[in-house]
Amino acid sequence: MVRVRITYDCDVLVIGGGIVGLSTAYAITRAAPGTRVTVLEKEPGPARHQTGRNSGVIHSGIYYRPGSLKARYAVRGAAEMVKFCAEYGIPHAVTGKLIVATDRAELPRLHALVQRGRENGIPVRELGASQIAEYEPEVRGLAAIHVGTTGICDFVAVARRLAHGSGAEIRYGTRVVRVDRRPERGVAVLTAAGDVVRGRVLVNCAGLQCDEIARLTGDDPDMRIVPFRGEYYELARPELVRGLVYPVPDPAFPFLGVHLTRGIDGGVHVGPNAVPALAREGYGWGTVRPRELGSTLAWPGSWRIARRHWRYGAGELRRSLSKRAFTEAVGRLLPGVSEGDLVPTAAGVRAQAVLRDGTLVDDFLIREGARTVHVLNAPSPAATASLPIGREVARRALSAL
Repeated sequence: MVRVRITYDCDVLVIGGGIVGLSTAYAITRAAPGTRVTVLEKEPGPARHQTGRNSGVIHSGIYYRPGSLKARYAVRGAAEMVKFCAEYGIPHAVTGKLIVATDRAELPRLHALVQRGRENGIPVRELGASQIAEYEPEVRGLAAIHVGTTGICDFVAVARRLAHGSGAEIRYGTRVVRVDRRPERGVAVLTAAGDVVRGRVLVNCAGLQCDEIARLTGDDPDMRIVPFRGEYYELARPELVRGLVYPVPDPAFPFLGVHLTRGIDGGVHVGPNAVPALAREGYGWGTVRPRELGSTLAWPGSWRIARRHWRYGAGELRRSLSKRAFTEAVGRLLPGVSEGDLVPTAAGVRAQAVLRDGTLVDDFLIREGARTVHVLNAPSPAATASLPIGREVARRALSAL
């Protein structure tokens, strides 16, 4: 019997150089020093998509169902993220935030958030209408809650620090086009440049492309990424907002609504809305990729979402196409805002996993195959929760070794 000796380039091959992929590489080398990790990222640098195109909020975990991965990892991750930023000198601040009810119909949902926060171990202060001005003099509402553990940071700087601290080999500008997975041997990945990279275990942290990568390995993820673009404005008069101000979210959706966020740079972001993107990386209406759009439209879950939530979608679309409508939405929280105060800025795209029946996956989703670990749903608050997510994915990858 002839034994074929395989030369592996690494023990663990991570696809995706966003904050979750880099946190996974960092966690692997911390848990098992000497483990060889290679990260493949198609962009020329780290954190170019979801990580680098969000509002920079360290979420408290108040929104998420008690016991869910989102709740547990966000609460734990928020504290760890603040500590990590402090340890490495990364710009951050624990600012707290207001969640404001502007309509009587929102009051029961606001009170439910108070209860949820307490169940998740998050300190919450309830405020009457007159008390809102203590925190935000220009904001109006019927009632609010103050969540003290919310913060802000530079997630791109965190991703760079994780990359540096991991000791992994990180190959930027490396797009994966094919995966050959053999359960008895490992994985071999072909890149667009024609290189072959071999590893014992593959970890899929490809974000907007994660379902495509899962299918390349031969695993059926039984979900699709449906991309939703979030459009932002910058507030021309940042003095109108001191910190972070959110509306009461609709529990039927994973989106938090148009909010006001004073970032680490001192500017105030306004947004995002949530409209279907016409490409996985469709950061504007002008970016259309027919193959990707066709894949979204061919997925039964996409049509079921549309039928179920068309009224909500129509409102979001209106706010995308009409600056006046967007301003009206902001004005419910911040009456002093005008159209001239809103300056367009960079948009983001949320990689939202959707099941065949049209269910929007509302928790982090991690699945395993033979010699593979797939992170299939990691939108917000994944940046906040990236350190505990990385440890969990690393645990699964190391056990697969």
